[in-house]
Amino acid sequence: MGDYFERIVDVEVTGEEAGPLAGRMVDWMVGEGLITRELSSDGVYSLTVDEGYVPGPNWARAVADSSDPDWLPGPVAVIVGRDHHVGGQGADEAAYAVCPRCRNKTVIIDYPEEFEAKEEVWQPFKDGIAAWKETGEGSAPCSACGASVPVTQWQWEPDFALGALAFDFWGWPPLSARFCATLSRQLGHRTVEHMGKF
Repeated sequence: MGDYFERIVDVEVTGEEAGPLAGRMVDWMVGEGLITRELSSDGVYSLTVDEGYVPGPNWARAVADSSDPDWLPGPVAVIVGRDHHVGGQGADEAAYAVCPRCRNKTVIIDYPEEFEAKEEVWQPFKDGIAAWKETGEGSAPCSACGASVPVTQWQWEPDFALGALAFDFWGWPPLSARFCATLSRQLGHRTVEHMGKF
């Protein structure tokens, strides 16, 4: 079985802006009746947050299909702080990254032949991401063009994202495309969506 989540990651907000923006987004979702200000840890398994906001009376407005009367969604965890985010289960590395300068695709995990990252390929990215988490700046070199590219500018595979603000919807029916687009507009930034399981 397991517990499922849908995550929306703001991939453009800075670490300094993330906290105030998170507060404004909570205010907006409360105002829309999507969540309440009540916090609960029931069914919340986000890596850095152990509680989330209880769904509000209008939670169904955010989902694609709310026809099941027995479906009770879980809390929404708001994750503030520079971090890497992965979809799926058990993954911690990106499968690939595309250089924004020369469009070269660096394969990190060679699916389906391999299921683990090539350590020598992943290490420069890992180091750059660690530096970005700590200082807000980090880069990784492109093996094709030689450019040192900020890790936030690399184009990661769909189940991997770097961001300083994320929202984990635990146990919700699939979010609607309309709601995801509205949330992105409210944030004022580009977002990435993940489905995952704990």
